[in-house]
Amino acid sequence: MKKLFILMSVLVSVFVITGCENNEDDLREVELDVFMSFPRFQEQFEDYFELFEQKMLEEENIIVKINLEMPSSDTAQQLLQARLSSDDAPDVYTLHAIADIPDYYEAGYLADLSDAEFTNSVYDSVLESVTYDGKIVALPLESLAWGYLYNKDIFAQYNLTPPQTLSEMEEVVNTLNANDQTPFLLAFQESWIPQLLMALSLGGMINSEEPNFIENMNSGTGSYADIDEVFGIIDLIMENGTERAFETGGAAGSADFANGEAAMWVQGPWMSGSILDVNPDMNIGLAPLPVTNNPDTTMINLSTSTSLGVSPTSENKDIAIKLVNFILDAEHSSDLFAELKFNPLSSVHTYDTFPWVDEAMAYVAQGKAYLEKGLPNGVTDETALMLQEYYLGDKTKQQVIDAIDAAWQSAIDNQ
Repeated sequence: MKKLFILMSVLVSVFVITGCENNEDDLREVELDVFMSFPRFQEQFEDYFELFEQKMLEEENIIVKINLEMPSSDTAQQLLQARLSSDDAPDVYTLHAIADIPDYYEAGYLADLSDAEFTNSVYDSVLESVTYDGKIVALPLESLAWGYLYNKDIFAQYNLTPPQTLSEMEEVVNTLNANDQTPFLLAFQESWIPQLLMALSLGGMINSEEPNFIENMNSGTGSYADIDEVFGIIDLIMENGTERAFETGGAAGSADFANGEAAMWVQGPWMSGSILDVNPDMNIGLAPLPVTNNPDTTMINLSTSTSLGVSPTSENKDIAIKLVNFILDAEHSSDLFAELKFNPLSSVHTYDTFPWVDEAMAYVAQGKAYLEKGLPNGVTDETALMLQEYYLGDKTKQQVIDAIDAAWQSAIDNQ
């Protein structure tokens, strides 16, 4: 009996070992390089990608290792473009839907995702923003309706309502100053933040009073001097902001805003998570930025910004596309997007929207909104640097205009 037991044990061991060997032979091991310009969301995406790795192992017997790189927002685009142009493309990477897709597609950096599973659930209006040359070439992550953020409790304290003209904004600023409350938060350490002042101002102008601005700029007959009224609101903000602007970046700015250091911040709702981490009870508002005394120029920006693309040269493109599809997984995506404070953009999203989203969409319903238009490559970066120097007094308004005009012309000449 003892011999029989030993024999059976040996046979079972052989079976188990053989079975394990067969399973190991069936395993596929894959590494994916993922490049994302979301350093403030690194923990959330690391956790989410672990779910994908588990899913692939359990359902498809594939061991996936994701190498996640998250540089700062100021350096991300430069680093990504260097990698793309040197045949070291990440398998999956973030890009701006409006600003980057045309150039990246024409350069051969984006795979065609038209047949990807996620395309069946993304809302048509959002899907249009990642469609180029008749092909869907990215997965949208951030569908935005944004203007500037304001502290509703501070506004209520002084019986203020969001102004709809530049003169009304001046009155709000005067009231806040009279009560020793700083009107605007300035966080200019990262150059992409001050350029938001121009982005919102320009958007309001060219979608109301200067509809031919982009066409004129592209033909070489236009200039930022044509819309120099935008400097009115830019000057007002810069002259009535918090101190130590160049010592304050996005993270510190979020904390300062959450703690009531300023009543308004020209910043998008993408920072709401960082703000609420500091002050979960903060009553955040979102309103369109007044540009002139014509209320028609006071508009909400509607856009799809950060999106996910797949490199067509990826050695594991099939798995890269599976990862992109998983971003809109029916079981897990709602939790991710709710945690990131992103707007719903797919039929798989079932979470409640946030009060500032509802406030922004109320303006949209009134027709006070515009679809964001793309600018030539390099113009936004030049604007960011020029506005930093303008704040410091190192550049005059005319010098800023000349520099941005030159960057636009250079981009057109190099197309």
